[in-house]
Amino acid sequence: MFIDTHTHVNFKDFKDDADEVIRRSLDNDTWMILVGSEYKTSNRALSYANKYQKGVYAAIGLHPIHLENGKTEEGENGEKIFYERFEEFDYGSYEKLASFEKVVAIGEIGLDYYHLDPKSDTQKAKKKQQEVFMQQLTLARSLNLPVIIHCRQAHDDLYEILSSFKKEYGQNIPAGEPWGVVHCFSGDEDLAWKYFRLGLIISFTGLITFSKQWDDLIRKIPLDKIMIETDAPYMTPEPYRGQRNEPLLVQYVAKRIAEIKGIKIEKVAEITFNNAKRLFKI
Repeated sequence: MFIDTHTHVNFKDFKDDADEVIRRSLDNDTWMILVGSEYKTSNRALSYANKYQKGVYAAIGLHPIHLENGKTEEGENGEKIFYERFEEFDYGSYEKLASFEKVVAIGEIGLDYYHLDPKSDTQKAKKKQQEVFMQQLTLARSLNLPVIIHCRQAHDDLYEILSSFKKEYGQNIPAGEPWGVVHCFSGDEDLAWKYFRLGLIISFTGLITFSKQWDDLIRKIPLDKIMIETDAPYMTPEPYRGQRNEPLLVQYVAKRIAEIKGIKIEKVAEITFNNAKRLFKI
């Protein structure tokens, strides 16, 4: 069994064949967490998850890029990505959405300074991201849900916020149990262990199949600290790079981790699946 812990089959890239993609994954022993990035896609993630008895779950949250006006840019594989106009975070609406059984996390939430418009007041924009991030962390803690964290060019501020949050709410988190994941981890070994000490885990995408930057890190860290994901439709792994990604291809992320560590892919699948079960309580 594999589990794609971060996929966006609920995005418009799959509007014509989402259920076909989901069933193909389930038929090949691959479960998934459908992750929202705004209210619309969060609600859609829940709608898809509710169609399936098991194997499909939802995470709901407001991504930091949706706190600014929309723009188009080129994605990892050369595809054009359009970020829609901003959404004002409504705590009550997300709280209501998160009350449904198939919602297993608040995410994806976090900080993204890479996409800030240099023509805007960047300090004001950063402060807005931090405030909304804190609100969603508070929401997660109030509902006893884990968080799925996005971070791009903002690790110092992210770590400071998470450290403060852990100090305030740490007594309510069971010892030794993870309470969140830094998805599509892009940092080094020192940063990884800083997050581990906070009680977080990290996850890897297909990026590791065509970049050796994280080989040494993956070789060193224990399997019980990591999960695997696709971030579909983005980050398509080799040998399918350039095509639309989908949950079924998460096996290639597991395969690469197995190669780096010199172990069997079955062991990677088993341990990362169990890590996901612990974090998301599924």
